[in-house]
Amino acid sequence: MKKINLIILVIISVLLSNCSNDFLAVEQRDALLDDGTLVNGDDGAKSLVTAIYAKFLDWNISSFSWIGVSSIITDDADKGSEPGDTGADKDLLDNLTFNASSPSFNDVYRGYYQAIGRANYAIQQLPLITQADPNLRKRLEGEAKCLRAFSYFNMVRMFGPIPLVDHVAVQGNEEDKLMLVQRKPVNDIYTFIEKDLTDAIVALPNKSAYPYGERARVSQGTAQALMAKVKLYQQQWQAVITFTDQMSGYSLVADYASIFKLAGEFNAESIFEINGYGGDPARGIQQYSQTQGARGSGGWGWGFNTPTSSLVQAYEPNDKRKAATIIFAGQTLYDGRVVPATAANPRYNYKAYSSVNSGDANTDTNIKYLRYSEVLLMRAEAFNELGSTSSAIAELNKVRVRAGLPVTTASTQVALRIAIWKERRVELAFEHDRWFDLIRTKQAQAALALDGKTFVVGKHELFPIPQSVVDESNGVTTQNPGY
Repeated sequence: MKKINLIILVIISVLLSNCSNDFLAVEQRDALLDDGTLVNGDDGAKSLVTAIYAKFLDWNISSFSWIGVSSIITDDADKGSEPGDTGADKDLLDNLTFNASSPSFNDVYRGYYQAIGRANYAIQQLPLITQADPNLRKRLEGEAKCLRAFSYFNMVRMFGPIPLVDHVAVQGNEEDKLMLVQRKPVNDIYTFIEKDLTDAIVALPNKSAYPYGERARVSQGTAQALMAKVKLYQQQWQAVITFTDQMSGYSLVADYASIFKLAGEFNAESIFEINGYGGDPARGIQQYSQTQGARGSGGWGWGFNTPTSSLVQAYEPNDKRKAATIIFAGQTLYDGRVVPATAANPRYNYKAYSSVNSGDANTDTNIKYLRYSEVLLMRAEAFNELGSTSSAIAELNKVRVRAGLPVTTASTQVALRIAIWKERRVELAFEHDRWFDLIRTKQAQAALALDGKTFVVGKHELFPIPQSVVDESNGVTTQNPGY
């Protein structure tokens, strides 16, 4: 995803006569060289889709607000930082006292629709680039659909019913105006996601087919794993097994800690990760590491999103993942950096740390969104719900043994269900899934109460639609219950 020397091809602004949904405007860069040679060729086609990937480096979709709504809000993390630094609304997220005007929701809502807009534009334009290789165009369309499906999956998990924007809106078209603001049922969103992923599975190659320079692109395995996860959320257990059975070329790496270092990027376990690059030119995920770095004299960051004592206690003795996930004040890190004992907080997120440009706004840290260990845990959960306890135990134990733990002692369906849920927590801590796991498994109220947070059943299962979005639509975009 190297940045190509490109200029703006087009800016399509979707302007509504009665509202100003500027976040739905398509700003499509990366499609035309100064001399015009790339617009109708392989590089021009690639750049349409590269622009979607680039969106996932932005502040509003992958950084401070996303950290807040997917991590600080959970029992795995506290706000951190200094008591007086609220991080705009991170204190409200931490305490579950947020509302529809909390800016973090506004950021992620608009950020994900901007990614969807870029995907829609790429899908619209790719057939017009007739001088590009047809097989490449087919693959690129599959990439765009996979990234669009990923975006909608996160959106439906956060907000429930949402507008289904499935194409670039035509200015002045009344149906398209309504498309941009009218919420569609959750089932419709899932059906659309599954259609995109079905198309992507057919169009995309195995990850081994990509050259080294394109290893960050989504592959057939990405689409298969994401489809399995979508099925998991709908409790379609046999489909989880079916789609994960189709995957090939993935395995657990021996050293869990290596996954989150520069040398561990795109390893045998990696299925989908957002690629940050902190070199020159810097294309890191904007301040993702910096906002979570140790705060205070000798530190390198803002100190937000700090591990809770609850998470510390969730690890069993000798679990190797604890040391790879949590930085403790006073310790020496893998690259020799000493974390000051006087840091503002007792613990920090190790998975967000980079030994390269660690204090800069842009670092080499990647966000790991899908790993093979999660596939194993999805399979374990699905097998268990289908009554195949022995198969479930076998999958769970692969993850436990890699962590240095003994095999599970759970033997009944109920006990194994709890064990799998707990394993997901410690295996995937700070990988932006804990909140959604708590909601889908209906553990949220009890788990968050243990962390001193009051989860309101019937309200907090969904985030509020940003009030600015409701206002801009003149009320056509309705609000979620309780807000």
